[in-house]
Amino acid sequence: MDQSKIDAKALREALTHQARAIGFDCARVTDPGAIAQAGKYFLEFLQTGGHGDMDWLAANPERRSDPRTLWPGVRSVIMLGVNYGPDEDPLEILQQRTRGAISVYAQGDDYHDVIKKRLKALARWLAATASCEVKVFVDTAAVMEKPLAQAAGLGWQGKHTNLVSREFGSWLFLGAIFTDADLPRDEADVDHCGSCQACLDICPTSAFPAPYKLDARRCISYLTIENKGPIPREFRQAIGNRIYGCDDCLAVCPWNKFAKAGHEAKLSPRQELRAPGLAELARLDDATFRKLFAKSPVKRIGRDRFIRNVLIAIGNSNDPSLATEAECLLADASPLVRGAAVWALSQLLERAAFKTLASRTVASESDTTVQMEWDAAHLSA
Repeated sequence: MDQSKIDAKALREALTHQARAIGFDCARVTDPGAIAQAGKYFLEFLQTGGHGDMDWLAANPERRSDPRTLWPGVRSVIMLGVNYGPDEDPLEILQQRTRGAISVYAQGDDYHDVIKKRLKALARWLAATASCEVKVFVDTAAVMEKPLAQAAGLGWQGKHTNLVSREFGSWLFLGAIFTDADLPRDEADVDHCGSCQACLDICPTSAFPAPYKLDARRCISYLTIENKGPIPREFRQAIGNRIYGCDDCLAVCPWNKFAKAGHEAKLSPRQELRAPGLAELARLDDATFRKLFAKSPVKRIGRDRFIRNVLIAIGNSNDPSLATEAECLLADASPLVRGAAVWALSQLLERAAFKTLASRTVASESDTTVQMEWDAAHLSA
């Protein structure tokens, strides 16, 4: 038998063992040329404008469909997963209207930082063991992680466009190591969704025009995170108390019930981010926002966008006592915050009280976008 094949097989087995020891729940290998078809679907997604304002997705799209355009020397792509499945139903908080729902993935430290450290540790081990070159990626470059993960056998892209695993359901963080080592390939996974479309049916904003197709412009994760401006009025009530991201399509996936508990190095949520009170969040200034969300992915959107989201949730709370918090923010330095405060108050106050408030506030408002919020609120009264 070819000694090089024995060595490659032994290296592959050692890689799996080492990945587990470092904190990965699964590790598979695929060929860098395995996702050519994914590039076609990605271009269709861009052509429909489904990426919204995420211009970075549209930059050099051809680079995403072939890892060899990033690194011509790559011979194997190692795809790795970390389970972040919640210990409780993440949809239960949606009934607690005075508390904010933060997406499960964002309740702990930023997964980019945590997983990159593990990727680098595994890459260093591989480079030293196999005398090879390596490069690591975790959602930070033109790498199509989900198609590569399916090609490597970690799972398949479900109808919600996210990866689904028979072992971990819809709760896997992904990372990639490119190497010039020639490693044995794993078999690609196939679609196991069948006739189920629970993830499509539950979407509050109908962000899926068809199975396996996402219109990010309607997605609550996009609206509360990537979107830099006011949240379109047509989606505000549907957002409910989701203040950062949305877990609905992930949480309802039937494959979650078969998910394993995962590695002991699983990312843990912070208790203070599980169900924070909207009143307390509305009082955050820039300094206290940064302190609360230190090392969190939430920090990246900045205080103003976050408070915008909190105010939308306050407007949906059906709790008039929260109107005091919203009214205080009518004098905020950020027009984005002031505009969201207007909408929140229009939802919480009686018509007469709202009109009285408007009569003493509108005249001093100089920002046109906030004035438009006042106008729209009056029209809908």
